[in-house]
Amino acid sequence: MSGIVALKLRILPTGLDVSIKDLENHSKKVLLALGAQNLTFEEEPIAFGLKALLIGCAWPEETSDDEAKNKLSSISGVSSCEIIDYRRAFG
Repeated sequence: MSGIVALKLRILPTGLDVSIKDLENHSKKVLLALGAQNLTFEEEPIAFGLKALLIGCAWPEETSDDEAKNKLSSISGVSSCEIIDYRRAFG
């Protein structure tokens, strides 16, 4: 039996001209294709009008979280992607 983890990622765009909504749409497609469920999205102000996209999801434990990070990093307009929280989900 495989487990589920609560995964939270932060995506930083390459600049102010990158649409957070577009990043959200692309990220959603990528993560759903990898098996993520219950996705949530939130904008986080960084500085000088720049915003990061925070993504929360239920992630299948048997799938490498690095795969999610690498695929999200390859989206056009993404400067970086980091995992900011990884917790085993119970229940």
